[in-house]
Parts: sequence; structure tokens; C-alpha cells
Amino acid sequence: MANKYEPHVGDWYKSINGDRFEIVALDKDVSTMEIQHFDGAVEELDFDSWEEMEIVTIEPPEDWSGSLDIERADYGVDLELTSPNDNINPLDELE
Repeated sequence: MANKYEPHVGDWYKSINGDRFEIVALDKDVSTMEIQHFDGAVEELDFDSWEEMEIVTIEPPEDWSGSLDIERADYGVDLELTSPNDNINPLDELE
């Protein structure tokens, strides 16, 4: 099944196996593109491979940490307890 999406730099997609990725570069002269997966891996595809992919468009992820290879505990803030209404001041941690 050919996909119906025209590739554009900055667009995010999800494949049928759940992989999320963004188009980060297009080279129309040689008919290739580079995609960056959520985990940070970069892959080059030719336009023919792109057309054969089974994908859907998605919004960019809110959790940007996938490509940084860090754990939730490394954020320095307990994300489970925070919400937009919490008043977290990074200066409170200074001595």
C-alpha cells in the first residue's frame, strides 16, 4: 500500500509497528530523505521506499527526551507529581 503523504521537513509520522519519526532532511536531486526516529537514530530513505511505507501523520511528541537517552529520574524533577498548575521554581534547589 503506497502512502499518500508528500514528505516535508519537520513533519512527524508513525509507522504501523509504532515507530515515531520526523523528516529532518530532503534531497530532491538524488531522491533521498533523512528521518530521525524518536530514539535519535537517523536513517536515510529513498523516495521509492517512502512511498511504500505504511504510516500516518502525528503531532510532534510532547516528551522530547527520546533522543537524549536519559531516564525519567535524570530530569531532576519528579514528573509524576508535576502538572502545569504546580509552582516549581528551580531556584528553590539552590543553597
